[in-house]
Amino acid sequence: MKNTERVPVRQPDRVLSYFENQRPVLAVVTVSGLIYNLGLVVSPWFEGQLAQCLLGILNGNETFAAMAALCAGYLIAIAVVQGSRFIKRLYVRKFANNINRSMKQVLYANLVRKDKVELEQAGTGTLMTKAISDVDACAEGMRKFTTEIFDTGIALLAYAVMLLGYDWRLALLCLVFAPISYYIAEQMKTLVQRTGAANKESTGRLSAATLDRVSGALTYRVYGCEPQRDAAYEACLQDYERTAVKAGLPVAAMPPLYGVISMTGVLFIFTFGARNVAGTGWAAWDIAAFTTFLSCFGKLAVKSSHAAKLFNAVQKARYPGDASNR
Repeated sequence: MKNTERVPVRQPDRVLSYFENQRPVLAVVTVSGLIYNLGLVVSPWFEGQLAQCLLGILNGNETFAAMAALCAGYLIAIAVVQGSRFIKRLYVRKFANNINRSMKQVLYANLVRKDKVELEQAGTGTLMTKAISDVDACAEGMRKFTTEIFDTGIALLAYAVMLLGYDWRLALLCLVFAPISYYIAEQMKTLVQRTGAANKESTGRLSAATLDRVSGALTYRVYGCEPQRDAAYEACLQDYERTAVKAGLPVAAMPPLYGVISMTGVLFIFTFGARNVAGTGWAAWDIAAFTTFLSCFGKLAVKSSHAAKLFNAVQKARYPGDASNR
């Protein structure tokens, strides 16, 4: 039988302690994440070489064997990168599941030790929300944070270094738009936290109403109060649905805008990159360099929009004015 004994968390009131408690899992995530995200720059390079080789074949300067060799190398590189991605994602999920279990075990242990009067004063719905919804949101935020450190942070750094290596002036022009999306995401903090807190409070009221409706079903039936209680429960359910939509809307609706802002730099690539290919720009490029730069920037813009989305995901897991915001 699998051992489910809880590994003690040194300081259960600090998020950092849960990361420290999962060091072996995070070690695997780190190694596989570095291989995966640093290997992402291989794809744009191969795409550029393939475009240049195709042009050479059309001009009669390259052979089909050269294209086949490039394709084989491309497939091998992608296989290694995606294999590392599989390992990283697997262990990130394992990390999140362990965190979720540890947090709930700590919370349940604290609830068991509480006095009955304290529990009644806190409210059943609020306690159920804290035991389920809050822990799930916190664990999900930690999972996304861990994932995006590699999938966004390391990947963005690798892409940026590659762009700067090809043409640092053009790279700086293109990269100036990414911080704008981050700024907009940060300005959404108040709205995301306010709607998220309202949804959690509504979840608590719905949990309390559900427990009350189930536990008092016989009493309400005897005294003929079922229609009134059904109406009250329906009101709680509608309030929960409304607050859930409001809480999810900012997080779901903004990523396309972040992506559009980040991709604005492609206009400079078509303008100044074409000059580089023509020999009148800041750097001497061929078709391979232009294709690699364009592909690399496109991937960077997608990652950049994911980073902005991450800010909103982390903000959603916090209450306004929570001490953890500091």
